[in-house]
Amino acid sequence: MGRKYFGTDGVRGRVGQAPITPDFVMRLGYSAGKVLLAEASSRGHLKAGERPAVLIGKDTRISGYMLEAALESGLSAAGVDVCLVGPMPTPAVAYLTRALRLQAGIVISASHNPYYDNGIKFFSAQGTKLDDALEAQIEAGIDAPMGCVPSGELGRARRIADAAGRYIEFCKSTFPNEFDLRGLKIVVDCAHGAAYHIAPHVFHELGAEVSTIGAEPNGLNINQDVGATSLRALSDAVLARQADFGVALDGDADRLMMVGPDGSTYDGDQLLLAVVRGRARKGPVAGVVGTLMTNLAFEHALAEMKIPFVRANVGDRYVMEVLKEKGWLFGGENSGHILCLDRHTTGDGIVSALQVLAALREEGGTLDALVGRLSLYPQVLINVPLAKGFVWKDNAAIAAARASVEESLAGEGRVLLRASGTEPLLRVMVEGRDAAKVRAAAEALAGAVRDAVGEG
Repeated sequence: MGRKYFGTDGVRGRVGQAPITPDFVMRLGYSAGKVLLAEASSRGHLKAGERPAVLIGKDTRISGYMLEAALESGLSAAGVDVCLVGPMPTPAVAYLTRALRLQAGIVISASHNPYYDNGIKFFSAQGTKLDDALEAQIEAGIDAPMGCVPSGELGRARRIADAAGRYIEFCKSTFPNEFDLRGLKIVVDCAHGAAYHIAPHVFHELGAEVSTIGAEPNGLNINQDVGATSLRALSDAVLARQADFGVALDGDADRLMMVGPDGSTYDGDQLLLAVVRGRARKGPVAGVVGTLMTNLAFEHALAEMKIPFVRANVGDRYVMEVLKEKGWLFGGENSGHILCLDRHTTGDGIVSALQVLAALREEGGTLDALVGRLSLYPQVLINVPLAKGFVWKDNAAIAAARASVEESLAGEGRVLLRASGTEPLLRVMVEGRDAAKVRAAAEALAGAVRDAVGEG
């Protein structure tokens, strides 16, 4: 079923343009409140006269103030109490929602996007992404006339002053008690985002010597030339400070990339493999879930370890769906979303970094050794803007160009075309063993797509 507002990760867009406007977000809050109230009542989770409560966290974008106020108004009008925590990582909201026994968690963030974008995403009472059925109910009520409960039934708002401390302790609890990080110099890149006042404390309190970059948010600089989507600054800092590791988070701290002492970078596939190798030394790993973008070298590495592997659609919520279906614990994306369901209910950049460092403490040696010198196959991704209403899947020219590229790879690579879930883009990905051939193939296919869009 197509959706009008919700994408693969909530509602997202340019601030000030539909749907990320104050009036829309207030109606979204009201609709969500009505749905959550009905859901809690139907499940018998509320006593007579009791109101449901939700938690609202945000990243450091300047628009977060405006959208937070709008959400709070809509929820209050629906008769839902609100707990405010201010800037807080997305996975922290998931954890706190579950720990405080609330009905839902809401995050105001556009993750790795620039500051002028923002979005709203929801978590269930169990700390997982809200299921599709509830999202559909919320979306169905957004365009309905907005009402207001009687004054005596309005929701109330309060701030949770110790939210950061609670989450810091949770993160530390995912690291083995018998180990610490003493003797390690770590540079933490907070992307000027939600973890700026969280992540450095976690690593420091576990014993590491910590320095930071990207930890001075001003509302306008989130993800700007720092963080998990821009690793040059962290690589330079690790080299300049002679650190052992660099940890890079994105704006809402649910992604992780890492940097080695020589400035080399490690993506989500490599870090997930490091975690899985560490777990496999303790006992069997039932299986791992990746996505359509997961590097072929990762799949081959798991095959050598005799660990089953399956691909889900791109998006951590789809990885989670397959993990639940199969009863497995580990999955992720090369973009840095890593799921360790034996530690947390959702992807968490800080917790994932601790799992990598725990594996290193247990095994000794280097991150490169733990990854097994996994040599990722060259992978070229080109984003092509799509015109509104253009149906690329039915275009004969695009299909012919794709077939031609696949034939040229001679079975030693992959081609993937997929529409972005958050932007009007077609992502053209080509992967294979020969870097030059992969680059040429990707550019040829992207050119064919541009021509087809222009003609369409």
